[in-house]
Amino acid sequence: MKKVLSIFALAATTSFAQDIHFTQSQQTPMLLNPAATGLFNGWERVTVNHKNQWVNSGTKFFTTSLAADMNFFKPKRGTKAHMGFGIQLYNDIGGDSKMGTKQALLNVSGIVPLSEMHTLSAGLQVGFGQRTGDLTGLIFPNQFDGDVLDPTLNSNESNSLVSFLYPEVSAGFLYKYGNQKVGFSRDDQVDFKIGIAYFHANSPELTYRIGFTEDLYSKLVIHTSFLKDFSGSSFGFEAFFNEFIQGPHNETLMGALLRYRLSSGTKTTGLSRDAYLMVGAAYRYGDSVSPLLYLQMSSFKFGISYDVTISNFGQYSRMGGLEFSLEYANLDFALFKRRGI
Repeated sequence: MKKVLSIFALAATTSFAQDIHFTQSQQTPMLLNPAATGLFNGWERVTVNHKNQWVNSGTKFFTTSLAADMNFFKPKRGTKAHMGFGIQLYNDIGGDSKMGTKQALLNVSGIVPLSEMHTLSAGLQVGFGQRTGDLTGLIFPNQFDGDVLDPTLNSNESNSLVSFLYPEVSAGFLYKYGNQKVGFSRDDQVDFKIGIAYFHANSPELTYRIGFTEDLYSKLVIHTSFLKDFSGSSFGFEAFFNEFIQGPHNETLMGALLRYRLSSGTKTTGLSRDAYLMVGAAYRYGDSVSPLLYLQMSSFKFGISYDVTISNFGQYSRMGGLEFSLEYANLDFALFKRRGI
């Protein structure tokens, strides 16, 4: 019975209190900041993320994200103000109650290079979310017959959760230091980003039961990342820090990776591109430690991580979160590359 009740409580907490989160947050840029839309060295980008949270819990907590963004009016050479457009879809479902959140979001950004190395971006995100749930798969304490929990007994609980839509409005700003076109200098590449985003700015009203409503807390995100390739070496370093503040809840996520260039691409023709192996770890303050592994080859980047629970919750059940990501980006590393379709 304790297991059943803890699963129900965990599902309720996850669904009602906070937004979804990925350990590989750098692979979900538009969920981190709408201003990141189209802000990358390339033309088009598609990213898929999937996380199976609490792998050994006996029930399912899945989060899947699909995102695509591109930039328009970006010059083939040089720097010029341009725009980014993107779409972000995700589906989050957890627990025997199947508490779930679906969202479809449109993103638009304005990207302004201040110089070859300095760029500012502002982004807006609008769309709709949907919350769903089903109580028929749960077992309640009043179904205990004195010896065991009997799911055939009438729980006298009504399946009164309702499915509903709500609007979403979010915005953000981002500053980047780094060459817009890597070109010949990428052996000594430096990339620094810092941004701030405000999600659920409209504080949408949520109706889980008829006659019962609550407002979704707005969420403030402050994030920064740093990448440095060492001149004359195949090694580099990456680090990131993200702070999420939503109502009474906050989450701190940080990480670092060692980056190794497996092979060097051609810098002029772009017929072949660099390949990298990245190994490191992320730390979610007070909750988990997550080994990280990325492999980047040509236009593809694959990532895998596993959350090892270190909080008190891990004393009761050794559960973790297995997460995958796959990114494709139409890059423009070649000096004379033309824009793709």
